[in-house]
Amino acid sequence: MSQIQDDAKRESAEAAVAMVETGMALGLGTGSTVEFVLIALARRIRDENLEVAGIPTSIRTETRARELGIPLTDFAETTHLDLAIDGADEVLEGSLALIKGLGGALLREKIVAAAARRFVVVADETKLVQSLGSHAPLPVEVSRFGHESTARRLTALGGAPKLRAASGQPLVTDGGNYIYDCAGFAPIADPERLSRLLSTTVGVVGHGLFLDMATEALIAGPTGIRHLVRS
Repeated sequence: MSQIQDDAKRESAEAAVAMVETGMALGLGTGSTVEFVLIALARRIRDENLEVAGIPTSIRTETRARELGIPLTDFAETTHLDLAIDGADEVLEGSLALIKGLGGALLREKIVAAAARRFVVVADETKLVQSLGSHAPLPVEVSRFGHESTARRLTALGGAPKLRAASGQPLVTDGGNYIYDCAGFAPIADPERLSRLLSTTVGVVGHGLFLDMATEALIAGPTGIRHLVRS
């Protein structure tokens, strides 16, 4: 990752954290951009006595938040989130439909996003696309039991699924599932239809199409931050 991309991610992350107000319950996403979110949030908590509580979308984010001194909560104590901040692998301009999940946390990320009154995406301009699937395969999280059978169903849908691996073994998500990356769906001309098909496919636990969830996006580029609102 280039220094220019890092700077852009930091800029968009800090702009999102500037939206946080005392008393908010927050959704804390996962990924490289969210690292900058956590650092900026911890700074505001320390310097401004900001009082917030966050629900992390992954064990990695939970661990990092605790290291930085960010107070955490869970859905047993919190019924809704005022604001969720997360990155994305692709952002469709206009509708702000997303592909997420290359970081492996798509199921928890979707649960958190669905509970948020406001879901802000932070990204650099390389993530903006004209059609979903332009740069990223679509992650599909599946039950480990019978995953080979589920993969055959994804193949029949045209997904060309590839089991995600880590250190030579299938990657296991925080929820104990596998992920198949499906590049065959690209370009995704009808995300709504594909979402319905995947959601009704036996063995599929979740997928990386986040539709009608992001309310706005902060996209950083050479000329500064673009604040996009879902049309």
